[in-house]
Amino acid sequence: MTQSIVISIDAMGGDHGPSVVAPAVAHALAELPDRVCFLLHGDEAQLAPAIAHHPGAAGRVTIRHAERVIGMDEKPAQALRRSKGSSMWNAVESVREGEAAAAVSAGNTGALMAISKLILRMSADLERPALVTSIPTPHGVTTFLDVGANVDCDAERLVEFAIMGEAYHRAAHGEPRPTVGLLNVGSEEMKGHEEVREAHRVLRAGAFDLDYRGFVEGDDITKGSVDVVVTDGFTGNVALKAMEGAARFITGELRTALTSGGLATAGAFLARGALGKFRDRMNPPPAAPLLGLNGLVLKVHGGASGRDFAQALRVAADLAQSDFAAEIERNMRRLPAALADTSPEPADGAS
Repeated sequence: MTQSIVISIDAMGGDHGPSVVAPAVAHALAELPDRVCFLLHGDEAQLAPAIAHHPGAAGRVTIRHAERVIGMDEKPAQALRRSKGSSMWNAVESVREGEAAAAVSAGNTGALMAISKLILRMSADLERPALVTSIPTPHGVTTFLDVGANVDCDAERLVEFAIMGEAYHRAAHGEPRPTVGLLNVGSEEMKGHEEVREAHRVLRAGAFDLDYRGFVEGDDITKGSVDVVVTDGFTGNVALKAMEGAARFITGELRTALTSGGLATAGAFLARGALGKFRDRMNPPPAAPLLGLNGLVLKVHGGASGRDFAQALRVAADLAQSDFAAEIERNMRRLPAALADTSPEPADGAS
C-alpha cells in the first residue's frame, strides 16, 4: 500500500488566513495524487465551513483546532515566548512528531524561523536555516540563497549555502547536475571581501561533489549563467527586493501602456493569453523553503493569493518525496576537512 504524504499547514498565518488557505487546499487536492493529504492547524470554527464547501476534501483534509495565532508584526523573541499551542507551532511540531512530511506557513517570517529551529533543530552542525528562492531566467530558474535569514556570513556559511542550494535545485527542478556560482562584484579572483574569496577557494578545491563555476555577478542571476547563486542574507535580500521592485515597475508600466487608449486596450484584449503568461513569469515565487533543518518547512509570502498558496503546497509535496536533505547531510560531513585543507592565499602585494 502506498504511504500517504501529509502536508501540515499553519492555516491562520499570513494576511488572509483561512480565506486563502481553504481554496488553496481545494485547488491542490484536485492537482495532487490521492496519497497527498493535508493537516490544517487553526480555528476550527472558521476552517470547517470553508473546507466543507470544497468537494474532494473528505478523507484528505484533517482540521486540528489551535487557539492561538502569531501576529505578523510580533517580534521573533516575543512570538517565541507565546508560540506554544499556536497554529504555527503546531504545524511545525507535526513534522517533528512524524505526522507530516512538511510544514507550510504564510505567517511571521522571523517567528517561523525561530520556532522551526527550536522544534526541529539544525541538521549536520548547521547554525541557522537559509531562505532560498527561485528566480525566473530565459532557461528556467536560478536557485538563489540566502535571501534574508543570515545577514552576516563567513566563508563556512557560504559553503554551506552552496551545498544546500545545489541539493535543493536538484530536488525542486530536476536538474541532475546543477552548476553553482558565488555572487561577487566581479569575476576576477582578487575581487570581493575575504569571506567570499575564502569560500571560493574551498569550493574550487573540489572536496564536494559540486559543479562549481566560480564567481558570478548580479546580472548572472536572471541570465541563468549558473543554476545556483550563493550569497549572504543581506546582499541576497537587497537583490531580491530590487528584482521584485523592478518586476512590479515593468508590469505597472506595461499595464499603463496597454490601457492608454482604445486601440491599445483592444490589442491587450487580443494578447491577454500571452500577457497572462508574462505576468506569471514576472511574479515572485510564492514559497521559500528554510534549508538546513531536521525537517521541511516552507515560508509563503504573507500576502499570497490562493493560487500562490496552492503552488507552495505542490512544491512542499514534491520536496517531501525527494532526497535533498540527505544529500545536504552527506556533503556537510566533508566540510570540516575541506576547510582545514584549504589555506588562505597571500594578500594582494604579498611576496
